[in-house]
Amino acid sequence: MTAYTATVTVRLKGGVLDPEAETTQRALERLGFELEDLRSADQFELDIEADDAEAAGERAEEMTERLLANPTIHDYDVDIEQR
Repeated sequence: MTAYTATVTVRLKGGVLDPEAETTQRALERLGFELEDLRSADQFELDIEADDAEAAGERAEEMTERLLANPTIHDYDVDIEQR
């Protein structure tokens, strides 16, 4: 078994209301920063023991689909790195 870290980034799909991002964007604009758009995201780091990177990725995908993201409203990315 090899140690891997899966980094999962979960964000709302386009068109889904993101009040946290809207509030943050308005605050940044009040501070003088010009933004075209801003989106919020959650990031999770999962330490996984697996036979290879593909197996680690499959386990991280399963965890994400079962708990970390709601596929109806979220998109997500999974990146795998060997520790």
